[in-house]
Amino acid sequence: MLFEKILTFVLFLGPLVFFHELGHFFFARLFGVRVEVFSLGFGPKLFKYKKGDTEYALSLIPLGGYVKMFGDDPFNQDAVPVDQRKFSFTHQSKWARFWIVMGGPLANFILAFVLFFVLLFNGEKIPEIKLGQVDHQSVLYQQGFRAGDVILKINGNDVYNPTDLMIDAKTSVSIVAVKRDSKIEELKVNLVGDKFFEEVVKHPPFLRKPYLVDQKGNKYVLSAEKGKANLLVSFEELLSFSGTKEFYLYQLQKDFDTALDDAKVDLTSEKIISLQEKDLKGVVEDLEKLNLKPLDLMVRSVNMSSAADKAGIKAGDVLVQLEGNRVSSFEDFRTTLQTIKKDSVEVTIWSQGVDKKVTITPDITPIEDKKLKLIGVYSHVELTKPNFVQTESKGIVGSTIIGLERTWDSVKKTLDGFVKLITNQASFKQIGGPLTIGKVAHDSLTTSLSYFFQLMALISVNLGVVNLFPIPVLDGGHIMFIGLEIINRGPLSRRKMEIAQQVGLSILLMLMIGALFNDFSRFF
Repeated sequence: MLFEKILTFVLFLGPLVFFHELGHFFFARLFGVRVEVFSLGFGPKLFKYKKGDTEYALSLIPLGGYVKMFGDDPFNQDAVPVDQRKFSFTHQSKWARFWIVMGGPLANFILAFVLFFVLLFNGEKIPEIKLGQVDHQSVLYQQGFRAGDVILKINGNDVYNPTDLMIDAKTSVSIVAVKRDSKIEELKVNLVGDKFFEEVVKHPPFLRKPYLVDQKGNKYVLSAEKGKANLLVSFEELLSFSGTKEFYLYQLQKDFDTALDDAKVDLTSEKIISLQEKDLKGVVEDLEKLNLKPLDLMVRSVNMSSAADKAGIKAGDVLVQLEGNRVSSFEDFRTTLQTIKKDSVEVTIWSQGVDKKVTITPDITPIEDKKLKLIGVYSHVELTKPNFVQTESKGIVGSTIIGLERTWDSVKKTLDGFVKLITNQASFKQIGGPLTIGKVAHDSLTTSLSYFFQLMALISVNLGVVNLFPIPVLDGGHIMFIGLEIINRGPLSRRKMEIAQQVGLSILLMLMIGALFNDFSRFF
């Protein structure tokens, strides 16, 4: 598994680094500059071979690459023999040096466009952008959204991936087209772009399969259709109804295992129950009167010597109340637990058909600047799988136009993100390093190839934009020096360049250390 993740990370980052360095290499050769080394990766060279003047290498650390050009040291440009200066980087015109430096970021932007174009031209296999549980008190519910809504369009613009939800803060979201129960509805919305995005991400598509469990541990599937158990419709979606509604309850055969996808339903065990529309807690309260609870409140397993184990909780027990308050989901239990100030909590469970109260002293685990309370149980949760859709080809013209739009939009969103970071509108903790990139790359690949290449295009844009920041040692820093040469009507002094490079290197190191620290805080 670890090898698979490392391989995914290399396959993901490798093309981005290769094309970035290829951009520098291409323009260097175009202007006649001799390239001494073209390396993918840093550190010790694992493989190398020389062709012409250039040594091509694959190095140990796959977190970048470099192109070593002849005469690229501005402090030793006088040491280059006069007859060799036409091959030297520092002896090129400002125009030539600009394009050689700009070649890397430009290649990343071109790569992003090509990836977007190919995806659009071939059609993309992408998961629907679906909302999870939408509480009655939430902003989205008041705007007309319901659990399970699939977002199709915003202000008439198609939504293909999560980044399409990132609307500019100055833009109002007025009309959102959603798919609900196989029907398309247009919702009139009154939210600004960034507020809309913030609200949507509060409702991730963690939708539970419609499984219930009774006090004795018998398991059922809830259905809105007589004689049919549809496991593709989630528990939350079933409860998005108006008024009072009849539901059908079918018992699962007792020989099922934990892979409930393969669970067999006994359609002869049909029971009819009526539920009134309420918020989720209210519906769960009505179900509890029928001795039923959502299956995710059932304990799948208990860690040995954990707080729950010491309190006597066992696999098969069902969580009912926390400190006398009814819980509607395992996530509800988990989040409510964090808000309780007492060292010990009282938990009501169903255990072998009997109501039982136990006192638990949660274990405390520090995570970043917070203390997380854990009792050591795993839920019996079963989530619905995302539904994938295959988009139609946009053709050559359409793919070109939309591909350019997506690339430019990605540039704007990247810049907007860094502006929010600098102005303290976003936390630096959101910045991720190689571990975060590796995890997201692996997750996107397990979702679909379209998502994997979409993410690659977005990171390619990010790499291009970040490299254009006016920080010495980055491409943008070199471009800044070229601009200062024009203003100064000559090269900067050795002392000024040394100070600038030291400052730039310090800034870059701080950013790298901060990103790595965030990675280790998240995963270790």
